[in-house]
Amino acid sequence: MSALSLITAEQLYAQMQSGREAVILDVRNADDAAAWKIEGRRLTHIPIPYFDFLEEDEELFRALPRDKEIIVVCAKGNSAQFVAGLLEERGYMAAVLQGGMRGWSELHHPAVIAEDETMKLIQIVRPAKGCLSYAIVSEGKAMIVDASRRTGVYLQLAEASPFEIEHVADTHLHADHISGGRSLAEQTGAVYYISSGEADGTGLAFEPLEQHPVIRVGRARIEVLAIPTPGHTPGSTSFLLNGRYLLSGDTVFVSGLGRPDLGGKARQWADDLYETLIGQVNRLSDEVLVLPAHYADIEEMREDGTVAAALGTIRKMNAMMHPDDRESFIEQAAGAVSTEKPPHFEEIVAINRGELQVDDKRGAELELGPNRCAVHHRH
Repeated sequence: MSALSLITAEQLYAQMQSGREAVILDVRNADDAAAWKIEGRRLTHIPIPYFDFLEEDEELFRALPRDKEIIVVCAKGNSAQFVAGLLEERGYMAAVLQGGMRGWSELHHPAVIAEDETMKLIQIVRPAKGCLSYAIVSEGKAMIVDASRRTGVYLQLAEASPFEIEHVADTHLHADHISGGRSLAEQTGAVYYISSGEADGTGLAFEPLEQHPVIRVGRARIEVLAIPTPGHTPGSTSFLLNGRYLLSGDTVFVSGLGRPDLGGKARQWADDLYETLIGQVNRLSDEVLVLPAHYADIEEMREDGTVAAALGTIRKMNAMMHPDDRESFIEQAAGAVSTEKPPHFEEIVAINRGELQVDDKRGAELELGPNRCAVHHRH
């Protein structure tokens, strides 16, 4: 088994982004494989549970391609090694995804969204969770927005670039993944920002975003304007960078809006979301580039692997961006959420509120599974 080929999550992602076809043999149980899987435009996903291979039924193998490398995936990597061994015995080209779906869940990939003489804007994509975080860099200084639990990703990025992290912010209190914002601020000596509407009553040490309408990053007068955009959560905040880039958190996605039901006040928060669209988002120009904190579908990803869309394009795709009236919007937004809530979201919220501490192993377990923070309305 030690001679089996291994492929890392980074290598698989690079293969997918290069446009080369990938064949994934998912040997987890059928429910897990259906609920959460590796996705890509040129990717073939073949779910066959591990236990089916114990019978060594040759019909299972005949359904697999002989002319392409088959990447075998399981939860942590062990079952995949057994199945890959069976494939190689029969002359198939096989490789094992190192760390399985848990390893895939931890992958973060940085990509430059925009760069000019005054600043660089970097999007850090976490493809397994559909999570997106950002580094705004200017004159050797940086602000990190919506950092994930794996703070080492940002520390390594800062060292390689190099830049000093002076500001860290969360657009809202996340429910589908553990925020690394407070931890990253503590490790770097940066100021940690979140709105009082999210953090009051938590005991968290933070700077209220509503008290900082302008946050400057570096000496180049890069301005980040904090815009209250409640609706997904009461204190959700978006950032408008240089009047051109909207870091929208979970308020506006490429193909949807933030779901207003996670706090158990769907109609009330849907009403807040309506006010956000009418009073804040709709005053911005069509040319503003929307950069959300999540994406829910591979089709939202651009050819270069980044997730972004012009606000004008989003308005054309999403009828809810220009609601006819308040009541119909509330009915639609509050009643349209049909997906399950994020797995373990109560425990994750408690962690992000500072009320619960978990070790890294438990943190990784809590984050397994897809993102479910959006209400989608494309046409």
